[in-house]
Amino acid sequence: MSSSEHNDLVRANEEHHFPVPDPGLEEHVPRYTDTDPAAATRVYRQVVAMFGLVPLLAIAFVVVYFAVPQDLWVPFLGTHWPLNNMLLGLTGGLAVTLVGLGAVHWARQLMSDHEVVEERHPAGSDPATRTAFLGKLDAGIADAGVSRRKMLLGSLGGALGILAVPALVTLADMGPWPTAAVRRETIEKTLWTEGEVVVNDVNAKPLRPEDLEIGQLVNAEPQSLFDLDGHELITEKAKSALILVRMDPNRIQIPESRRDWHVSGILAYSKICTHVGCPITLWEQQTHHVLCPCHQSTFDLGNSGVVVFGPAARSLPQLPLRVNAEGYLVAQSDFTVPVGPSYFERDSRNDYQDGDQ
Repeated sequence: MSSSEHNDLVRANEEHHFPVPDPGLEEHVPRYTDTDPAAATRVYRQVVAMFGLVPLLAIAFVVVYFAVPQDLWVPFLGTHWPLNNMLLGLTGGLAVTLVGLGAVHWARQLMSDHEVVEERHPAGSDPATRTAFLGKLDAGIADAGVSRRKMLLGSLGGALGILAVPALVTLADMGPWPTAAVRRETIEKTLWTEGEVVVNDVNAKPLRPEDLEIGQLVNAEPQSLFDLDGHELITEKAKSALILVRMDPNRIQIPESRRDWHVSGILAYSKICTHVGCPITLWEQQTHHVLCPCHQSTFDLGNSGVVVFGPAARSLPQLPLRVNAEGYLVAQSDFTVPVGPSYFERDSRNDYQDGDQ
């Protein structure tokens, strides 16, 4: 093969792999901030102003969170909007937006925009390359104008740092601090009080002892539940739900301490599993066991709701019952122990254990 033929073959191979010629590095066009110091100063002030507004908006966010009632609504676009949510969104959203706009404005108008071409290199860098990189890093910091405009980094750091305050404040929306007093008035308290009528959970019909046959299970709720709506209804229903069962009193174990808690073999237990709070529904008449469908925790309702199988560690809470003057089943009091899943802070000494009297 002649030299000319070889060159033609190489050229054809290059054209196959690189069909577009390398255009090279275009001529650098200076920005107006590169040629006009006054324009650069204006942009500098704009960036600092955007970063400087962020702390004010963050403080406004906190003030709105605590000062504006959450149930205050305002007419807007033909409907009613919660003022608290609107102001939180405006202050928090604008603060984050200003951080982004300020950073973009800084990068586009003040940082160095000289184009560079760099060949690919192996992933591992030798000491000389790392030294060169540090030199370029110092040059980049210099190009960013930080050394000449010292408030840029300070204002950016302050803007980013203050944004943590609204984030921390909104953590309070996860719920009140679970002190003993708060727990007694919230998760450890239900609608059941002395004289509260027991009703069917489907039609809210008050229940009489003669409405239940031996072996029957009925889902029930407190009568006052049906006066509620919205999230309050859901919250209270989750705590107050009952299962009523009627068993032969001669075939079940009733401890002396609970001798007056039943009405002719009708007993009431919380419907909420003490493992992770699933609703209990699977009833086995012959053994008097009720099974949680989530993790198969099994409770013996014929023996004060003690756990006979599964991961649950506490007996089902039992509600004391009696009959009122009209002949309806009513509660004697609230549950004597908290219903639902266990939690670290609660005192478990009052939970019923097999053999307690």
